[in-house]
Amino acid sequence: MDSANELTLAGRITERDVLRHTPAGVALVNFRVVHESGQIEAGAARQVNADVACLAVEEQARLIAAAPLGAVVKVSGFLAAKGRSGKQLVLHVKRIEFE
Repeated sequence: MDSANELTLAGRITERDVLRHTPAGVALVNFRVVHESGQIEAGAARQVNADVACLAVEEQARLIAAAPLGAVVKVSGFLAAKGRSGKQLVLHVKRIEFE
């Protein structure tokens, strides 16, 4: 089985929780990125909108916590289930670029 699991998404930060810390002292912040673009699918143009739940840890968490809502970002990371038995996906951000 291929172990590829990487997603890059550009959009705006529309929601952000307060920076928090785990019992072990690891900084975390949950946030949402809204993406809007035009894409070509099967030779036809279509408008694409996506509202993606994200999680940032440590340095990336501090960057997101300091960013204003509405900031344009490009985030990259991997997808994982929201909880142990959850079916919702969360983008765990490893890299952030502010545009």
